[in-house]
Amino acid sequence: MIKAILIFNNHGKPRLSKFYEHYSEDTEQQIIRETFHLVSKRDENVCNFLEGGLLIGGSDNKLIYRHYATLYFVFCVDSSESELGILDLIQVFVETLDKCFENVCELDLIFHVDKVHNILAEMVMGGMVLETNMNEIITQIDAQNKMEKSEAGIAGAPARAVSAVKNMNLPEMPRNINIGDISIKVPNLPSFK
Repeated sequence: MIKAILIFNNHGKPRLSKFYEHYSEDTEQQIIRETFHLVSKRDENVCNFLEGGLLIGGSDNKLIYRHYATLYFVFCVDSSESELGILDLIQVFVETLDKCFENVCELDLIFHVDKVHNILAEMVMGGMVLETNMNEIITQIDAQNKMEKSEAGIAGAPARAVSAVKNMNLPEMPRNINIGDISIKVPNLPSFK
């Protein structure tokens, strides 16, 4: 089972953290710091997995990571997970991010954190791997993006309201609006047409 997924930069600044077990916020921060220190001090020529830190479960757990440019992608897993399988999952995750953001960089993770979490949720849920087929993941993300655009989000609501009022065929502008016991006097406004 996957215990946590962490992404941080070369300076140890977390860019994404997803824990699949409950920890206090202080413990999560300590885990991120400890994981960064364990992973960042390793030479580039050594293997990409090691025993987990004391806070994440010690020798019963493993840290499996990849270092791409300025980012470390770290998966904290228990002993039941395959190291090579998780390395492949990291590769699929990074390639999916790369396709969705067209050459992903650290700033994409900062400014589009919701989209990154959605991509991750298509791949892993509750610490279990759901999907490893990049094309299937991208299809689901594209469908979600299409749905968001069709709804136009909350930002589009005022424009739709103005458009609806403009398209109303009122013979004249109402001067008073009565709703139950509430009476609203409408000021003189220029014509909508």
